[in-house]
Amino acid sequence: MGCCCNTINVTVAGLGGQGVLKVTDILAEVMFQAGFDVKKSEVHGMSQRGGSVSSEVRFGKKVASPMVPEGESDILAVLEPTQIETNLGKLRKGGVLITTDDIPLDKLTNPKALNSMMLGALAAHFDQPDELWINVLKANLPAKLHELNVEMFNLGKNAIKR
Repeated sequence: MGCCCNTINVTVAGLGGQGVLKVTDILAEVMFQAGFDVKKSEVHGMSQRGGSVSSEVRFGKKVASPMVPEGESDILAVLEPTQIETNLGKLRKGGVLITTDDIPLDKLTNPKALNSMMLGALAAHFDQPDELWINVLKANLPAKLHELNVEMFNLGKNAIKR
């Protein structure tokens, strides 16, 4: 998904503790480093208790508001299957839905790295180089987690057919 003038809207949803906010932190930083104006918003809800969490990133040449209007997300990435129906109204007609069905969960060696695998699947829809994604991923995680999370990112990205 290229981006020149139009604002691109991305929503990531899941449950508290799954790393939804980390995914959007990394997405926002990648797009900022790629030269876009970036805005981000979060809805924590009962995140600390495993409740619904969603976070939105908007980027483009100039972005006025951090909030994605209902039904206008270009991409909706959902880390928890129970949250698909809850968040489907955020996706625009013709938008891209990414779920755990799109990634190789059988190769997920640590459940805490699910967000990195989903980030890879999300990254497959953009033109930014892998090196940028991986550098930002590493900058957002402790060094001891780099190898695992880069591996999961690559598995997620390679699972998406462009």
